[in-house]
Amino acid sequence: MSTDFDAPRIREEDQPANESLEAINAQRSATTQTALIDVEDTDTAEGFDLPGAVLEEELLVQVVPVQEDEFTCKVCFLVHHRSQLAGEGPTGQYCTECVD
Repeated sequence: MSTDFDAPRIREEDQPANESLEAINAQRSATTQTALIDVEDTDTAEGFDLPGAVLEEELLVQVVPVQEDEFTCKVCFLVHHRSQLAGEGPTGQYCTECVD
């Protein structure tokens, strides 16, 4: 027995019945359930606690301004040494990683 691979592979039982649009919408609305989430406008991220998180610890970071031999790339916004300067464009300086 040969198989016609160009023939449609839809079986007759897969075809939708000729139903009216009202009947389809009635079935859809009967089976569709809406999920309601109880969130108030005043809820913020501070109201949620993460399990196992230590929230009393503060991080102390010393911020150092850009040095004379450094530049900020206008593509990746990272501070690089001048040795990684690939060129300058109309909007600013670019590093060797962002030129490619």
